[in-house]
Amino acid sequence: MSRELQLLRHAKSDWETGALNDFDRPLAKRGLNQAPGIGTWLLEEDLVPDLVLSSPAQRAKETALLACAAMEYHKKHILWHEELYAAEVPALLDALASCRTKPRVVMLIGHNPGMEELMRYLLGDAVETPPDGKLLPTATLARLEMPKDWRKLEAGCAKLLGVRRPRRAD
Repeated sequence: MSRELQLLRHAKSDWETGALNDFDRPLAKRGLNQAPGIGTWLLEEDLVPDLVLSSPAQRAKETALLACAAMEYHKKHILWHEELYAAEVPALLDALASCRTKPRVVMLIGHNPGMEELMRYLLGDAVETPPDGKLLPTATLARLEMPKDWRKLEAGCAKLLGVRRPRRAD
């Protein structure tokens, strides 16, 4: 049985709030509209994950809570991983390895550049950079077909199933 990884970059954040530090930066109005949209789409497409792992940074946390509410995934089941904030590929792989062989579909909510680096690592030579140069702009979801064991994720082991970017009107 193949597994699926859903990489969701947090929605658009607000740079104008005067947040004391990067970790506490909230979503912008546009981000507050984008996050539920991806959750609604996942619910409508019957693609709700079995497990959601998220960075606890404010913008990722708000994205997770809004998307999960829209896809009817209870917030008490979200696993907050401190190490996902500003994470590089090894830390992201460690978070996925904690899943062992279950669950089948995992959503990982985090930040760039780590999320794009993870996508490039997992897809290897199969990844193509879009014309705008951004694999995962804010509020973008990439779906990857994964090996059956989350602990054995080697370079190039995944296959891209699709990418869902937010609508321009968001």
